Order: sequence, then C-alpha cells, then structure tokens
Amino acid sequence: MNDTVVTLVGNAATGVDFRETPTGGVARFRFAVTPRRWDRRNSAWTDGSTSFYTVCAWRNLGANLTASVNVGDPLVVHGRLRVRDETLDGQRRTFVDIDAVSIGHDLTWGTSAFKRVVRANAALTEPSVDMSAAASAANAATAGNGSGSGSGSDAGPGAVGKPVHTQPWLSEQDESAAPVGAAGVPTGPL
Repeated sequence: MNDTVVTLVGNAATGVDFRETPTGGVARFRFAVTPRRWDRRNSAWTDGSTSFYTVCAWRNLGANLTASVNVGDPLVVHGRLRVRDETLDGQRRTFVDIDAVSIGHDLTWGTSAFKRVVRANAALTEPSVDMSAAASAANAATAGNGSGSGSGSDAGPGAVGKPVHTQPWLSEQDESAAPVGAAGVPTGPL
C-alpha cells in the first residue's frame, strides 16, 4: 500500500460533524495548521500562512472525536493524506483531506483526562467466561460468612482467610497460591 502518512499539529477550526453511514459513523471537521517561524530581523516569532485540511474519522474514532473535541482545541492528527481535484462552477479546485488513524490533544498547551469508553458489544473485548457462575460463587462465599463479620459458624474451614475473587481471569489455583495474612489480607502477589 503506497499511502502518504502524515502527522499534523494544529487547531480544530470548526466543530465536529458526526453522521451515520451504511459503513459506520464518520466525523468530519476542518483543521488549521499555522507554521511559526523565528524572524531574526525583528527578533520575534511570526505566523506563516495557514493551511486548512478536512479531517475524516471513521467508526469508533469518529464517535470518540465527537465527544472530545471542540472548536479551537490544539490537536495532533495522524493519518493518510488524500488530495483531490474538483471542478465547481467552472473553476478547478484542489482539496486536501486527512483520513485520520489517530487524533489526540496536543499536551504542549494544556492537560487532558482520558476516559475509556465501554462498547455495547462487550463480547469483542471481554474474555468468554460465564459471569453468572462467577457472580453466584462470589455470593455463596459471602453469604456463608453471615453478616460480613467473618465470625459466622456457617463458614467452612478456610473461608475466612481465603480472598474471594469475582474476576474471571483469576483461576482457583491463583487464588489458593496467594499467602494470606492474619487479617485475611493477601501478603504476596496474586
């Protein structure tokens, strides 16, 4: 594949426009890149001419972009460069688009807080374990301890000191191998 991949640093010039299409959602916005150069003669920074790009972000990137970016936000855009010529009203015009692969805030100018998005189709990201079995095992273990004081006579031997894990990625062997202190707190690696 002979794509031209670019990384641009600039600002969102317009708001993000998100639309659903048959192949998935797409977000579009205009992106302004203004080079700054040191002018030795005046001993000051000067702005060059601003270049504008139309940035397209598909599917999950587009949805996350819509919720994260506002007009004027400093961004870093990484993606494939597309140049197209069109004739409008008898005039030939050139448009430069970026099919974004990754977009993020430029942390040179401020801070950002990342928030992971939980997708509706969790089967693609979660391990295939029956969560109802793990939850019922956890409920049975905590129900055996009475009201949570840990002194109930219903609890079987070793139930007080053994940690109860509802994480499906921990096996029974991982749970039993962990050393447990006097207060029931694991003292070694899980």
